[in-house]
Amino acid sequence: MQPSDITLTRRHDQRLRDIHRSAGWPCQDVLEVELLAAGMLQRCFDTDGRETLRLTDAGMLRLAGALAGNRAARSAHELLVGQVAQAMQRAGRLAWRGLMLRVPLPLSLWAAEAPSAPVAPGLLWTDGLEAAPPPTGHAWVMASPDVFSIRRSSVEAYLEPVVHEIKVSRADLQGDLRQPAKRAAYLAMGGACWYVLGRDARGRAIADPDEVPAECGVMQVDAAGQLQVCREAPRRAVERLPFHLWMSLAQATPVPPPDEPAQAML
Repeated sequence: MQPSDITLTRRHDQRLRDIHRSAGWPCQDVLEVELLAAGMLQRCFDTDGRETLRLTDAGMLRLAGALAGNRAARSAHELLVGQVAQAMQRAGRLAWRGLMLRVPLPLSLWAAEAPSAPVAPGLLWTDGLEAAPPPTGHAWVMASPDVFSIRRSSVEAYLEPVVHEIKVSRADLQGDLRQPAKRAAYLAMGGACWYVLGRDARGRAIADPDEVPAECGVMQVDAAGQLQVCREAPRRAVERLPFHLWMSLAQATPVPPPDEPAQAML
């Protein structure tokens, strides 16, 4: 096998990063074999014959390129998150970005998703508040929607909490869709959940709206960079927000309104 025959993936990039940040002790698995064959790693031996791994110049260039790509993807994601938050503000809503919200979910979701896995990795998260016991057959998990918004209303039943989850990568979207528990958390914390689909580096839509489950609405960024509604999100009535959600909102800061031009001199 020639080095050019090896296809490197994100898993290889992650391993390069792990090795660069560590003492370089080998795992001796397939990923390292492929990285060594591709010339991304080199084997080093100390005076006692102990083996460690170091990145070659080619490995450093590969890692730098992967980090630049990740940074660009994060920038595109943050820009679209900001665009959605501003759209919610123009619709007369209060919007928050990056909240960590506690949600009770049925334990059966994890039993169906991963029968042999621990009950819920999300249980390890905390929002800094003392948690009351979850309902019977449920567990507390922490979820972080990209945009959470409510109407500006003094009537609690009219707040209409809504979650927007932003995706600018097809791989990221597919990873989300393979996790019903994560999607259930978004649906549980609001009266409606939307997926907002961006465009890739070539300007193509990352997915077809029909790929998103019917319980979620879909928005898509068009070629001009504008948000278009492809499918309305089913809505359910939310009579009141749970107290722990109010506490999370009280500890956070809504997205500030965009700067308005100064009033012209009269």
